[in-house]
Amino acid sequence: MSDTTFTPIAAPAPIPVGEILPWAIFGGLLMLIAIYFVGTEEGAMALFNGMYVHEFLHDGRHLLGFPCH
Repeated sequence: MSDTTFTPIAAPAPIPVGEILPWAIFGGLLMLIAIYFVGTEEGAMALFNGMYVHEFLHDGRHLLGFPCH
C-alpha cells in the first residue's frame, strides 16, 4: 500500500469567555445604536434636527420592515 502516515490534527484551543465578553458587549451596543437609527430616528424621538438621517437610512428601514410613511 502506502508508506504515509496520518498525523492527528490539533484541536483548536477554546477561547475564554473573559476574552469574548468585551467584544460581545461592544457588538451589542453597536447593534442597538444601529437599530435606533434605522428604527426610530424620526419625529419625537429624533436626536438630530432635519430628515438627513432618516433619508440616508430610508431604504434600510423598508428592508428591515420599519414603516416610515
